[in-house]
Amino acid sequence: MAKTRKTEKYIKNMIITKTPFRMSFFGGGTDFEEYFRENGGAVLSSTFDKYCYVSVRHLPRFFDYWNEIIYSRIERVHDTEAIEHPAVRNAMLMEDMHELRLSYDADLPARSGLGTSSSFAVGMLNAFNALKGKKLSKRQLADKAIFLERVLCGEKGGIQDQIAAAFGGLNVIEFGADGYSVRPVSISEERKKLLNDRLMLFFTGFSRFSSDIQSGTAAALRDKKMQLKEMCAMVYEAENILSGKSSDINEFGRMLDHTWKLKRGISGGISTDTIDGMYEAGIRAGALGGKLLGAGGGGFLLFYAEPERQPMVMEAMKELLYIPFSFENEGTAIVHDEQETFEKTDR
Repeated sequence: MAKTRKTEKYIKNMIITKTPFRMSFFGGGTDFEEYFRENGGAVLSSTFDKYCYVSVRHLPRFFDYWNEIIYSRIERVHDTEAIEHPAVRNAMLMEDMHELRLSYDADLPARSGLGTSSSFAVGMLNAFNALKGKKLSKRQLADKAIFLERVLCGEKGGIQDQIAAAFGGLNVIEFGADGYSVRPVSISEERKKLLNDRLMLFFTGFSRFSSDIQSGTAAALRDKKMQLKEMCAMVYEAENILSGKSSDINEFGRMLDHTWKLKRGISGGISTDTIDGMYEAGIRAGALGGKLLGAGGGGFLLFYAEPERQPMVMEAMKELLYIPFSFENEGTAIVHDEQETFEKTDR
């Protein structure tokens, strides 16, 4: 008599999330917990249409490893504790995730001052929870990502990046002893486009790891309270410029120049002679202001220039890669959620 084969069906989901990167205009540094718990803080930032993509699925039982993590390298391991990527390892342990294939891809490079690691953390946590059939709020995702990066991974830095990636949009994020709040900037679409059309983004090259630079920034917070309070006040001045229908929007650009000079005074690691030379070249070409995005040391240089001056700025920055962009409002999102069926037959 022929032996009966036993067939088991496994239904697995595949989740893909899309999470935007952010650019921070004003208030950076006041989002460090050691500062804002005592002094309060605020940032004005926006997400834009460059994203990281995280694909997560349960790994079919066809392989001699239980987890596969694909980023700039490929890790194939049995035990979760053996995963070398700290954010992936700690997130899987925190969320009790097992037997996964996780893949990361992005429109722009990491270590570039756009909050890329936090966007990845938010997108990964969004995918993990969707795989378990859970839908978390934007605040829950931001809070989990902050805990993952700042507590479990022990990375230095503020908390604006995780919040911006989760919520999306052009926002004032305020910090205090009781936590944070997110308030969308009241601005018409026409005026928002006016701002977008005057911003120019250039890639200067890779920066050092943000947490390394942030360690120096955190150490300087105690001695730079006056500068940080001024940077925080500029958040509200800039918000009023954007919200006021009759305000001269070019003041936003001039304020960027001022906040960049203040930020450079916080820590010696924020800029370099090369970046200073690039910035001055852009200003001489006609930009009203600008700043280096992120913790510093490299990454993306943002300029504010009126349309008639932009060809001269482009010429001055011709050795750098220009990145056109548009603001976005959605924040992290699930863009693919599909079931896959596998059959396993005993032989």
